[in-house]
Amino acid sequence: MAEPTPLVDIRKLPFDDLVGVLRAVAEPTRLRLVTLLAQGELTVTEITQVIGQSQPRVSRHLRLLVDAGVLERSPEGAFVFYGLADGPASELAAQISTAAATGDAVLASDAAALERVRQARSAAAAAYLSEHGDELAALRALHAPEAEIEREMLELLVREGPIGRLLDIGTGTGRALGLLAPHSQRSIGLDVDHEMLLLARATLGDAQVASASVRQGDVHRPPFEAASFDVAVMHFVLHLLDDPSGALTDAGRLLRPGGRLLVVDFATHAMTLLKERHGHRRLGIADADMAAWARDASLAIEDERTLPAPAQSEVGLTVRLWLLRAGMRTVRTAGRAG
Repeated sequence: MAEPTPLVDIRKLPFDDLVGVLRAVAEPTRLRLVTLLAQGELTVTEITQVIGQSQPRVSRHLRLLVDAGVLERSPEGAFVFYGLADGPASELAAQISTAAATGDAVLASDAAALERVRQARSAAAAAYLSEHGDELAALRALHAPEAEIEREMLELLVREGPIGRLLDIGTGTGRALGLLAPHSQRSIGLDVDHEMLLLARATLGDAQVASASVRQGDVHRPPFEAASFDVAVMHFVLHLLDDPSGALTDAGRLLRPGGRLLVVDFATHAMTLLKERHGHRRLGIADADMAAWARDASLAIEDERTLPAPAQSEVGLTVRLWLLRAGMRTVRTAGRAG
């Protein structure tokens, strides 16, 4: 069983790094930036809107914080997002900013401006979802309610206690990321589509989940080190991929020994319309294929769940959940119908 990754102990910071962090945040604008970005990722343009300073000035301060290991810079198409980095430097900086945050008028003004940025993101996300709402609702009506699926996901993943680092592969709108982030120390959503990442950021902002962020990247070339996550999730992703077997193998490489991968997808079906109109590459996932892909990825299928199509649906989709574990022998438990 994989133990949750502990939070980094800031006492392990080398002396020079400690001094560097303290120097980096010991300036009013930079302390404001740390306080702001501890609440979620923002672009330079959004940051300037919040703190009311010029872009060159903001960029200079951001660069100093990146050099000190406090912030990380994530290019995404024509955009660059900034957020807290992983590691003791950013944790120390965040702790310092928390001590400064109570009752300060400038920081309160920043918080109000941040809320306006979040509202703009939410409005853009709502417009996108409104445009595609009918087709999304029609697809959701074909399978078990999202609440039932999410309840099974939580039961499978949280029963071992708090999660350390979690990766949501193909995060889409960020729904699964928002569900699981409160149960993990650090959560990251990965998606190749910039528009989907904008939706995911709006989802996280609405939920005010500060421990989660998103990154642009290919599922087959994820921008992360091997064995760096305790849990990975693929929530209705495999049926969209040309090489689901390779995707499972790539996901498995990211898991620490004993780490878990939760796959949620459709059982095999005959609804060819989903290929024609919704871009599905496969008509569901067969159990035999999942078993073979898991073996190839050195993952063991540890548990399975089935959620049948709604009774009132004449033509519906069965949802399957597979929990796989890295670096352990196969221990199967009986699948359970929901």
